[in-house]
Amino acid sequence: MNILIIDAQGGGIGRQLVAAVRETIPGAEITAVGTNSLAASAMRKAGADHAATGENAVIVACRRADVIVGPIGIVIADALYGEITPAMAAAVGQSAARRILIPFNHCDNLVVGVPDLSVGALLQETTEILRRLAAEEAASSPT
Repeated sequence: MNILIIDAQGGGIGRQLVAAVRETIPGAEITAVGTNSLAASAMRKAGADHAATGENAVIVACRRADVIVGPIGIVIADALYGEITPAMAAAVGQSAARRILIPFNHCDNLVVGVPDLSVGALLQETTEILRRLAAEEAASSPT
């Protein structure tokens, strides 16, 4: 399973996601793309197999991913303090990959009907969804 994790700013959420996925699904191939070099570096240090930076890296990685994970802002142009370009948001939205969008209520984007959970709880739920997807993929793969 090729998991693409996209993050911006300092890469703190992406770093935590990479570490959690690495622990939960050891066989996953993790590609980390930061909208800036600081975010990409943080995710690479956390154990991502591949790391890249910038708009084109997001666009290319979205074509190859089975699952895309990141804050909900990755599908909203100009989100995350302007670090998500319209092309990045379109690439995520148009990808054939499944998307796991983490509902952070910041950067003027408020998600109605979602409880205000801690970052830890959101990441735990994210890794549980990824674990289920990996199990489904393993069950459907011919051996």
